[in-house]
Amino acid sequence: MDQEDRIALFLDYENLALGVRDHHGGRPFDLRPIADALAERGRVVVRRAYADWSYFDEDRRMLTRSHVELIEIPQRMGFSRKNAADIKMAVDAVELAFERGYISTFVICTGDSDFTPLVHKLRELNKRVIGVGVEKSTSALLPPACDEFLYYDRLEGVDVPPPAARRTRPTRSTGPSVAEPTPEPAAETAPTEEESPRDVDTLAVLLVQTVAGMQGSSSGEVTASGLKRALLRKDPTFSESDYGFRTFGELLRHLAGSNVVELAAGPAKGDPEVSLPERGDREVAFGLLRSVVVDLAGEAGAVALSGLKDQLRRARPDFSEKKLGYRSFLQFCKAAATGGVVELRWSPDDGDYLLTPQPS
Repeated sequence: MDQEDRIALFLDYENLALGVRDHHGGRPFDLRPIADALAERGRVVVRRAYADWSYFDEDRRMLTRSHVELIEIPQRMGFSRKNAADIKMAVDAVELAFERGYISTFVICTGDSDFTPLVHKLRELNKRVIGVGVEKSTSALLPPACDEFLYYDRLEGVDVPPPAARRTRPTRSTGPSVAEPTPEPAAETAPTEEESPRDVDTLAVLLVQTVAGMQGSSSGEVTASGLKRALLRKDPTFSESDYGFRTFGELLRHLAGSNVVELAAGPAKGDPEVSLPERGDREVAFGLLRSVVVDLAGEAGAVALSGLKDQLRRARPDFSEKKLGYRSFLQFCKAAATGGVVELRWSPDDGDYLLTPQPS
């Protein structure tokens, strides 16, 4: 139990309840999906919700059954209850961060960007911060400030209503009514943006770049857990479930099967070491580069870097240096030069890098 994260849960209840009601077809807010997601991350020791509860009478029963402490913020003349709830919640969170050193994680449930300074302050105090908000009512400023951000709409157990079809206004008729022809069956509608799967290839590029960066900045091994934390630092809203995978391990095994990464036994069971293939695709790509440079060099003996990537793609349309862990084509060519495949030098006269094939 000592190794478990202790979690404090703070709910800006009015923001959540109204966000769910407005964007989920009037459905009530349900705490259970949030509670289940947090149970996978640690032990929740504090649960507090802030609102003027005279506006949420039915919700009080649901929250009480879930052992949530209800903080009453009554509406007063000449004072905004919304501001009062925000201030009270922020003060209580900072106070708890100082008084309860064993609490390692704060969960701030809101989509309001006014809480961004609170998130920054908690992180300054060495606390991990997880945000939770309704996707369409969450400010774009809040998720990047958090260590991890969970969209309520994407949590397991949340039933998101399908987008409502647009209603067309009937045409006003001035003459006698004429029978309308029976419309032909409509073609299948294209899936909405929410229904379309995320691009796994784009994710593979991000993951490979992250592994390459971690390997370059540290001499230690890259573990799956460390890689997941790095991805969340880049994008706090990242979740492997958005790409159709149940666990991060399942995603890594899929990419390993496609030779994007390699997995080996790590320091702990269930936490494998992740690395990039040292040979295979990378050696093939270096060979492709050399062969294209040889073909193009001709009598000049050298090829300009500009436009060279297009030539590689003509020979191999699926070529991408980013899938090999390089952030740019120039970085890929520098790696090939280091490996003795080509010679790379800057030409002031040409204003470009020139590549010369090295003897094989």
